Amino acid sequence: MDRKVAGGNELLNPERILKEVGIGYGNVVGDLGCGGMGYFTLQAGKLVGDKGQVYAVDVVKTVLPSIETRAKLEGLNNIKTIWSNLEVLGATRIKESSLDFTLVINVLFQSKKQREILEEAIRLLRKNGKLVVVDWSTSRAPLGPAIKDRVPLEKIEAMAQSLNLKKEKTFEAGPYHYGFVFVKQ
Repeated sequence: MDRKVAGGNELLNPERILKEVGIGYGNVVGDLGCGGMGYFTLQAGKLVGDKGQVYAVDVVKTVLPSIETRAKLEGLNNIKTIWSNLEVLGATRIKESSLDFTLVINVLFQSKKQREILEEAIRLLRKNGKLVVVDWSTSRAPLGPAIKDRVPLEKIEAMAQSLNLKKEKTFEAGPYHYGFVFVKQ
């Protein structure tokens, strides 16, 4: 029996999500935990244009060359890849307080150091910059990580509040995902 599982752009729509959160021409964006395909990195590169910059950051070194290749194939010269461990505050080689947006998409469920990842994302944001968090809903779904590994949205809200972030909005990121936009004060 041939089974198909939604993935990539079918599961989350990067263009819709990035437009919804307000990413546009000239923005500087960090895609923290960009993953092997760089779906959000590449879409952000298109939206920010030649006056913007996108940093694709991941702990897995081997995924970064494929993102560089895909960016070149799509004519995107505004994407820079960076290897870093997001769980270590200060490890990401991006200037502090320099980003308009940090994206933490499908990352938190993979780590026990969720607060540290958020602290690193905040460190990179300029004042009034926006942290976008998208992760798996804790409701039952036919796919995705085990329910016990998912991060309840209430936990994200509590961490964000304790880190002095202001919630701008909550949104439905996909059929199995929630999304937040937080603003750095």
